[in-house]
Amino acid sequence: MSVAWSTRDIPDQSGRTAVVTGANSGIGYVTARELARRGAHVVLACRSESRGREAVERLAGEVPGADVELRPLDLGDLASVREFAARLPHARLGLLVNNAGVMALPYGTTADGFETQFGVNHLGHFALTGLLLPMLLDTPGARVVTVSSMAHVLGNIDPHDLNSERRYRRWIAYGRSKTANLLFTHELARRLDAAGAEVTAAAAHPGYAATNLQTAGVRAEGRRRAERLVEAANRVFAQSAEEGALPTLYAATAPGVRPDSFTGPSRAMWRGAPGPSWRAPWTLEDRAGERLWTESERLTGVRFEGLKG
Repeated sequence: MSVAWSTRDIPDQSGRTAVVTGANSGIGYVTARELARRGAHVVLACRSESRGREAVERLAGEVPGADVELRPLDLGDLASVREFAARLPHARLGLLVNNAGVMALPYGTTADGFETQFGVNHLGHFALTGLLLPMLLDTPGARVVTVSSMAHVLGNIDPHDLNSERRYRRWIAYGRSKTANLLFTHELARRLDAAGAEVTAAAAHPGYAATNLQTAGVRAEGRRRAERLVEAANRVFAQSAEEGALPTLYAATAPGVRPDSFTGPSRAMWRGAPGPSWRAPWTLEDRAGERLWTESERLTGVRFEGLKG
């Protein structure tokens, strides 16, 4: 992998349909824009239709002639996830980027009663991937890229308390949801390989990138001083969303991406060009991946038809 890899190296994406969750801002927006710039038909899957429309207008201004469409998707509501998948008017899907997420929010629950970070960051994307699996399997060379975080080191999942019902600590819950992203990728890659499917499951992380993700939690609580401090830290220490999107774009488009690989910034896993990233050993445990998969199927009611354990 070249340390100089950039958006200039993205191969032609003509004829490829891509779904990017959380595509109205930050890393998701940059990912959608650059895929469209290379010729992909991009579905912007956004919870807020108004912000989604604004993103489509902005993207059209930056990439004239971009082939994009907006579709509503609330990952915190499994009915919305099912409706999105049922109404997606495409027989094939070349790329699914599981990008949307929430971080360090006050305790809350999704429409289905799951702890918000686990429900949105993991269960919503688990269900979406399962429901879109037939389209992916019908598209040779398809990829599923799930965006995790180096914050996964903050906590391994607790199989007896996936929804943090015993004790809620916002950053630990966030870390566990990002561990779940990596375990999901690990188990999905294993099952795809066992099925002989021509689909690659990989993961990526942005390092420390300045997006609205960092300020969402303190803003929700009305903590203006804390919000200003986070914004100041972003300006000093973080790389831009443009740079933060590079690992995702690499995992989504570069030739030779390996199943269950984890791509991140190459300089201290913080910033810089994309490269292989370290990950906690617990994210590579087969038994943990199987248990999380089984529980995720039970909680969401979504089965990955064609993939066996």
